[in-house]
Amino acid sequence: MTSSTNKPATWYWIVCGIALLWNLMGVMAYVAQVTMSPEAMQALPENERMLYENTPSWATGAFALAVWGGVLGSMLLLLRRKLATPVLIISLVGIAVQMFHSFFMSNSIEVYGPGGMVMPIMIAVIAVYLVWLSKKATTNGWMK
Repeated sequence: MTSSTNKPATWYWIVCGIALLWNLMGVMAYVAQVTMSPEAMQALPENERMLYENTPSWATGAFALAVWGGVLGSMLLLLRRKLATPVLIISLVGIAVQMFHSFFMSNSIEVYGPGGMVMPIMIAVIAVYLVWLSKKATTNGWMK
């Protein structure tokens, strides 16, 4: 009895490794935000400090869901597990909720200017790409 498995191309491993590093940077940003000391908060310009202080817990929770889901989803991609797709979709939902708050419920664009939209858009594009990649990997038979 022989069994054959489809093995991912080399680029797959590189992309998944970069995705994990990218999402770990997101975790670092999240941890830095939620553990910011009162002194560090006071050192921020007033408009930025007000953004942080007025962020509702559900938006912070969406941030956590986005980054931790991204890390877990990236790890599942590296482990070639089909569970990566729903986990990455949940992460994408967290990003959407967080971005909804940033763009429509707070004055973040006024605070950071139009250039402040570049990173959130890039985050969303990468998250959509990772969901697509997980589906492609499943279709290609790379996932277990």
